Amino acid sequence: MAPLIAGQPFYRLGRWKDGRFQYPRPTTPLPITRTPPARPAAVMLHNVNGSVRTLVLDLDTSKARKAVVDDDARRLGEILRAAGLAYVEDESPSGGRHLYVPLQEPLTAAEARQLVEAFGRRAVSLDPSPHQNVVHGCIRVPGSAHKAGGHQRLITPLTDAYGILTRRNPTTALAALRTVLAPELHRLEQQRRTQERATAATAAVRAIAKGSATSSAPTAGSERPLRSVARTGLYDTSRYASHSEARMAVLNHFSACHWTLAQVRAGMTDQFAGLAALYGTKTDRLLPVEWAKAQAFTATTAPAKDPSQQAGKKTAHKYDTSPTYLTGGSPNLALQPSQPSIHQLVNDLENVLYAVLDRRLMERGREGTHLRFLIRAVLAYMRTMETNILDVGCRTFALALGKSHATIARLLPILERVSAGILTRIDRARGRNADTYAVQLPDHFQQLARTLTWRKGKIHAIRPVFRVLGDVSALAYEAIERGHHSPSTADLTRTTGISRRALIDHLAGMEALQMIRRHHGRWEVVAITNLSQLADRLGATEDREAQLTRYRKERAAWHAWLDRHLVPQLNEHELHDAEVDDHWLPPLENEAEYQRSLWNAARQVA
Repeated sequence: MAPLIAGQPFYRLGRWKDGRFQYPRPTTPLPITRTPPARPAAVMLHNVNGSVRTLVLDLDTSKARKAVVDDDARRLGEILRAAGLAYVEDESPSGGRHLYVPLQEPLTAAEARQLVEAFGRRAVSLDPSPHQNVVHGCIRVPGSAHKAGGHQRLITPLTDAYGILTRRNPTTALAALRTVLAPELHRLEQQRRTQERATAATAAVRAIAKGSATSSAPTAGSERPLRSVARTGLYDTSRYASHSEARMAVLNHFSACHWTLAQVRAGMTDQFAGLAALYGTKTDRLLPVEWAKAQAFTATTAPAKDPSQQAGKKTAHKYDTSPTYLTGGSPNLALQPSQPSIHQLVNDLENVLYAVLDRRLMERGREGTHLRFLIRAVLAYMRTMETNILDVGCRTFALALGKSHATIARLLPILERVSAGILTRIDRARGRNADTYAVQLPDHFQQLARTLTWRKGKIHAIRPVFRVLGDVSALAYEAIERGHHSPSTADLTRTTGISRRALIDHLAGMEALQMIRRHHGRWEVVAITNLSQLADRLGATEDREAQLTRYRKERAAWHAWLDRHLVPQLNEHELHDAEVDDHWLPPLENEAEYQRSLWNAARQVA
């Protein structure tokens, strides 16, 4: 079976070297024979020209617990079968798994690496290193000896495995796999481009500085320690003495982020399989008890965020339908507009936006595009929080739009000027309180707003998925989703004010991700595609949470500066604690509740 998997007719023997078990290149190549080696051995995956005939997915227990490995193997198997790919599976004595996907047409090393890394986004225990090194990439095949004793055990029946490796998978199935993994492949391509730009910028800085040392920033999207515990089940024993303490750290964080027990259970069957592995067979008995402890702990230790968060008072920081109050004053329900009037105001302002403001802002170029989304964010905030008073900071809208807070600070005064009286500042920022704006429908827009028909659906700022896909895609998707009829490409060009060439590229990208489809020359939304799940797969959710965590840290530093007496004694863990300040939004299925949770999280960093 080894010759049918190997990229070259040679193998390498393993041995311990520098405290690690490695497969060094031998002085004389060792040909593959019918007699298996007595020592651990591995075959090469790449041909001498770098091509790959067999994709190998290596699920390793050094990256996650065995229960997570088993769950990843099941999930990856489902993905392969859905794409029409047959594969062979074996298991190591340590509990790891290998999935072998033989191909009729070889792939280049870069193509194979990209596919395996895309699989890695779906399986936390996958080790992509065999496909990341063309010279030394190798794998132990079924029947080979293991360094800890025992042998690789074939899970697929022998006759079936031989048939799969002999017939191999056609290129059509590989094309279907690329379609299934389109979000992950898009994410990897974006990261590659970002890394290239960062490398070029670093090289330019070093050239200007004539070789002066530069400090490296943490990698974007790097795994947070507590999230890693939840996903893999592995934890730092110097921080958590036992499984119980590691579990409670994760549950405390879920509780602080307003998750429910049902959402925790659902997460344990999906992306947080590591937490399930820490429970083993005791989930049903221990989880309700420990969840009650976590809720009691967070209820007694959570600090008040502002003076309005006192006993007996409902605020917008909670996930309910209570109205939003000003952060600086005492709430007076008599002065608050009714909920129906707020929704009517937003609907009227949407008519004004689409009929007048969008056309005016199109003339301002890139700045106008940013302003178009900022006014959408204002309207989305009003509808979700049911208020016409904006008393939140720039970071709130920066988080909603995926922009820098400095950009929002520059754009808000401009939007006030060009909004023709819709947005008005009524109070300046001081201390911890931000500028306060009031939103109203000016008299000169009253007739226009009442004449036009309200549009279907709800207005959004930047939904997380468009953090990755960009502003052009967001405008095009909105025009398709909220249009009175399914538009053609020419219609979208007129509606969005975007050039046809740029629009075609972004429409093709969204079509590849199965967000939209073309039917009889007109575009329509694919209703079954879940944008929240797509955002997770594209890395947009991690990007948003990283921005939220960064803003929470900056807020703590600003408050410490205001308090002054904290500055001389401020320690790093007092400024930012990953278990407290990293925020994980709960997986809410209801769109209104999900949008409310986004705005509530954003308000806390304002």
